Amino acid sequence: MTRLNRFAAAAVLGLTVSAPHALADLVVLQYHHVADHTPPATSTSRSLFEAQLAMISDLNLEVVPLLPATRQALAGEDDSNRVAINFDDAYESVYQTAAPLLERHGMPYTIFVNTDAIGSRGYMSWEQLQELATDEQVTIANHSADHGHLARKPGEPEAQWHKRTDHSLDQAQRTLKTQLGVEEPMFAYPYGEFDEKLEGKLEARGWLGFGQQSGAIGRYSHSTRLPRFPMANSFGQLGSLKDKLLSKAFPVPASELPDGVLETNPPELVFEPGEKLTADRLTCFASGQGRIEFRTTGNRVSVKAPKAFDSRRFRYNCTHPAGDGSYYWLSQQWLNLDAPED
Repeated sequence: MTRLNRFAAAAVLGLTVSAPHALADLVVLQYHHVADHTPPATSTSRSLFEAQLAMISDLNLEVVPLLPATRQALAGEDDSNRVAINFDDAYESVYQTAAPLLERHGMPYTIFVNTDAIGSRGYMSWEQLQELATDEQVTIANHSADHGHLARKPGEPEAQWHKRTDHSLDQAQRTLKTQLGVEEPMFAYPYGEFDEKLEGKLEARGWLGFGQQSGAIGRYSHSTRLPRFPMANSFGQLGSLKDKLLSKAFPVPASELPDGVLETNPPELVFEPGEKLTADRLTCFASGQGRIEFRTTGNRVSVKAPKAFDSRRFRYNCTHPAGDGSYYWLSQQWLNLDAPED
């Protein structure tokens, strides 16, 4: 993957540090099912979804199309907090429940489609997607052909990995073009899993890449590892939603953070906090382990959980006050390729 060079990163930091207040950034809300009887880990109940939309309206936050808003946020062009809404997998409940509610609110949204599943039980049909695609408020984009685990597997020959991933990325894009006449330069990683080489494939295609780690998008973010806030019932409750909706991109260039493929367990996350952050106001958490300690050495912060993890994916989340009741928000995803696939 091509990373931001040091000069560019320093320029980004210099532009931002001079601002007296935190910039407004883009918060992306990620959904799967909007239904009451689908798998809990990936479902948002209708009542909670309606309450979330009401809170967005009550906070006077503008809901915007994902592609232009992401580009503007990466360029630091936002002048107010904004929100984008999207759905992974094109489940039928999005068509039946979410779409009419969003139309009623006049809110745009994006559907990331894994094309091989369309027409299967529980998924939309191509006819339903064609109907939605004619709505100027709806964007249809790529979520792979087969919803496979696209990071390179341990022991997988490189040529085989290239063939497998190129097919999944490009076949889905061709199918969306053929079926719907769309070919948006956006991709949502299946399971939120990526590594640097997969990021490089998106970068070569000129696509934005969206994960499932939380946080806001801003000028510190990187175009192929963009965060989204998962909004399933366990993550989208109203008590914490306001902080997420008003969050800011963590003021550390995402290009300087690891891709997250696990090398040691528990892993160590190291970053330089710069002038916007002070260590005594940082708070960090680890998946399933609650609040965890960190240490500082010179101008570097080191975050490491006290115990090893046994899951395939887990995260370190760190927050820091950003002023006006908002928080800088960092979520570092870790991927254990030796753990079983879902």
